[in-house]
Amino acid sequence: MNPVRGKNLQNSADSPDANRSSNVMHPPSLQLPTAIVSQSDVNRILREISTLEDFFLSAKARSAGTTIKPPRITFMLEQLARANNYNLLEATHRADLKAKLESVLKTAPMLHISFATEPSLKVTDAVVGWLRSNIHPQTLVVVGLQPTIAAGCVVRTGNKIFDMSLRSHLQKHEPYMVKLIQGAVSAER
Repeated sequence: MNPVRGKNLQNSADSPDANRSSNVMHPPSLQLPTAIVSQSDVNRILREISTLEDFFLSAKARSAGTTIKPPRITFMLEQLARANNYNLLEATHRADLKAKLESVLKTAPMLHISFATEPSLKVTDAVVGWLRSNIHPQTLVVVGLQPTIAAGCVVRTGNKIFDMSLRSHLQKHEPYMVKLIQGAVSAER
């Protein structure tokens, strides 16, 4: 399915994958791999599909037998195409994938999650996977940094904020903490 990794295409029609039937069933809604996290990732993939379109358009204009080097595709696009049974060599598949990605940008729920430090890829993957299996299958997440929260995270949607940070917890229990500290200081005297 990968038209790019280390292969030179003389003509897109010469490729064995180009003659595959375009009657492959695609899911009604796009299944986003967890490697695709944010709006920026979706926009990057859309630009990559446009680059592939330009490549195949220029390949048609070249004379037969001319060796051309195709653009490299990212792991994210490769995963997306594989998960949704798209053959990136076929123009109809690329157009359908592009239309579905544009729809995702318009309709997918967006969350902003702030952490005290940069989360690892494993943590981001787990969070996005959970959100997509429990909230919405196309949830997009913007991961931010907010060192003042100390630990935990702050989740923001379009109309709600869920503050699950250590800072928030300590602020809620400030009177109790002051009482404990005063008791400890008075016990020392």
